[in-house]
Amino acid sequence: MSQRKAHLERKTKETDIMVDIAVDGNGTSNIDTGIPFFDHMLDLFAKHGKFTVTVKAKGDIDVDYHHTVEDVGITLGQAFDKALNERKGINRYGCAAVPMDESRVEVAVDVGGRPFVVFDVPDADKCIKDIPIQLFEEFFRAFANNCKINIHIRSLYGVNAHHIAESMFKSFARAFDHALQMDNRIEGNIPSTKGVL
Repeated sequence: MSQRKAHLERKTKETDIMVDIAVDGNGTSNIDTGIPFFDHMLDLFAKHGKFTVTVKAKGDIDVDYHHTVEDVGITLGQAFDKALNERKGINRYGCAAVPMDESRVEVAVDVGGRPFVVFDVPDADKCIKDIPIQLFEEFFRAFANNCKINIHIRSLYGVNAHHIAESMFKSFARAFDHALQMDNRIEGNIPSTKGVL
């Protein structure tokens, strides 16, 4: 199997981002976005997806966190898309629901070349410190659009916004990891009746 790795840099008037990823990694991460809670979520994504991830981002966080969170989603999505190449031999689909204390979020993923996001999270205006949960919808939408994947996120239950966010990122990591794993029964083949993803 070829090494599924990618390095990307993205610079705009609002953000300057560098990303290194290894799909078949070991869960280690080196994250610095200037937004500590977002760093924590990306650390969880790497650890529970068993990806190796480096993200260095500088953005206009004095204005708002939005540009940095969205642009990191864009760059990470592009990096995974690049690393996956033609997506031959992957499971394609993944689903996980990880509990975090009283909270549980279910995430289903289709790495099928068609970007779409469903973000079914009641009370998404709840904040963790000064970050509304809704901001993570922008991250997942940017990731999905640039990795060309489907992400369906549904909060099954929960009260604590921190726990809901943790369950969301852990579930996404587990579902995405499963979707990207190689299935030796279809080695070298595209997992689609269309013959292309």
